[in-house]
Amino acid sequence: MSAGAAVTNLGSNFLERLGDQASSGFGSALRKNPGGGGASEATDGPVFRSWGEAYGIASTTSAQGDFAGDHRQTWGGVAGIGARVLPGVNVGFSVDQSHTAIDVPLALQSAGLDLTQVGLNASVDKGPWTWAMAVVHGFGKINSSRDTGFGTANAGYDAHIDGALTELSYYWSVDQSRIVPKAAFEYVRAVTGGFQEVGGLDPVSATGATTERSRILLGAEIGHYWIVGQKILDLSAYGKFVDNLSQDFSSTLVSLGPESITVQGIGESRYGADAGAALSLSLTDTVRLYANYDGKFRAATQSHQGTLGVEVKW
Repeated sequence: MSAGAAVTNLGSNFLERLGDQASSGFGSALRKNPGGGGASEATDGPVFRSWGEAYGIASTTSAQGDFAGDHRQTWGGVAGIGARVLPGVNVGFSVDQSHTAIDVPLALQSAGLDLTQVGLNASVDKGPWTWAMAVVHGFGKINSSRDTGFGTANAGYDAHIDGALTELSYYWSVDQSRIVPKAAFEYVRAVTGGFQEVGGLDPVSATGATTERSRILLGAEIGHYWIVGQKILDLSAYGKFVDNLSQDFSSTLVSLGPESITVQGIGESRYGADAGAALSLSLTDTVRLYANYDGKFRAATQSHQGTLGVEVKW
């Protein structure tokens, strides 16, 4: 159950980062207002850009139903490349590789999830409006272990994630400050395979599980940038209201010999909130460093992510 939730949430995280990359294009503050004040949008300059990120996530899920609660720690990296194919039209491609350590202490269980995700994003600008979209496909391997009291029972099985996001935003600027309202719709579908434990006392088998989630995200970003020497320092923060319109978590049949029980999957609360902040430093017209914080707050789950990245344009 914990592994399925981890795959689903990592897919959502990558989708939302891709959506941000698409909507910011070649840097939202500079793309929309390259000269400060009331300057018009630039139509020349670099055509390509690439970026690399390293991130860490710490999340906790409280006990619910048959689930004993867990702690998860994820470390990962992202590499991507993008291009302006037409004035106001950007496309990009990214790869995300991560490892997640899952601990379910009350059940004496742990697991490792290695997940690879590939994503495509695109955006179209029309004046202050931006429409962005992103799609991802991911595949990974889960290795679990359970302390049976008389040895460790181990299992290995596969996981897959597919998802899509579409977002509409409006860029409103006043001098060097901005407010950007956003509305997005997201869909993810995660599948974890069945498994048969080996080793330990009374190894069990379990059927696979499928998770589907559709949700709406409504919020806004606020930001301001300063020109310091020949460098641009940009600070922003955002908040989102999250409505999980539909969540479908299939049950898993866990069997030990002729005995079996049905265990229901775990999900998020119907409503929640996301919040975060970003600091960006443009060293030159083509090189930018940035750091992000992203928090997700639900009734039974909290997640905190930190990201360090670099973007190069040419």
